[in-house]
Amino acid sequence: MPAVTGDLDFGGRSVLVTGGTKGVGRGIAERFLELGATVTITARTEPPEPVTAAGREASFVAADLRDPDQAAAAVDGATELGGRLDVVINNAGGSPPADAATASPRFSEAIVRLNLLAPLQVAQRANAVMQAQDEGGSIVNIGSLSGIRPSPGSAAYGAAKAGLANLTQSLAMEWAPKVRVNMVTGGYLLTEQAELFYGDAAGQSRVAATVPMQRLGTPRDIADACAFLASPLAGYVTGANLAVHGGGEPPPFLGAAAD
Repeated sequence: MPAVTGDLDFGGRSVLVTGGTKGVGRGIAERFLELGATVTITARTEPPEPVTAAGREASFVAADLRDPDQAAAAVDGATELGGRLDVVINNAGGSPPADAATASPRFSEAIVRLNLLAPLQVAQRANAVMQAQDEGGSIVNIGSLSGIRPSPGSAAYGAAKAGLANLTQSLAMEWAPKVRVNMVTGGYLLTEQAELFYGDAAGQSRVAATVPMQRLGTPRDIADACAFLASPLAGYVTGANLAVHGGGEPPPFLGAAAD
């Protein structure tokens, strides 16, 4: 890969990617490595293989971000490893399918803690570091279509992601001008968990056919959006929610009318 220059050169920059060991998070970490950043990833368990790209390797810090102390320690670890902290990508999250009528209080609390409270706790610690830096910093939260439309089968998750969207706007106002806070809302994504949500290859093809861009998104699509929002190219962008969903979901009534 040729040397990266200009506004997307993250050489000398320190980036923390939560949930950076697999799926979208891994893709984001790899992209920032390609762009020259010092990258720290965090998850509860270390990946079987290191996260590498462009001949460079991400550092790993073990943390269960649902625990406020561990969330703070992850931020501190990334700051120490990078000598500073310029970018945080709040990617850790997710939820298995669950029936809202029978989901236990403990399950719902855990989902909200992981997808809403953990990003807040990471962001709070990161803001304290970034506010003390001359150049401030950038925080990007990873959202979901589930947070901007009904989310049957994952109600607590959708509610948490909706809350994360509002949190993004509030933090952007409170922490400006030193720290910019934005969000990337991903659409249907092709990751190692695609079969859990979309079925086998045939099912995934049918889902992709409903997307205006006629394909599922990739971790790289989300990673490029994060790189833009974290870069000087987005220097006047804060409180934004960038939808990376291939054009979105067609209204259901169109299919029903056609039938």
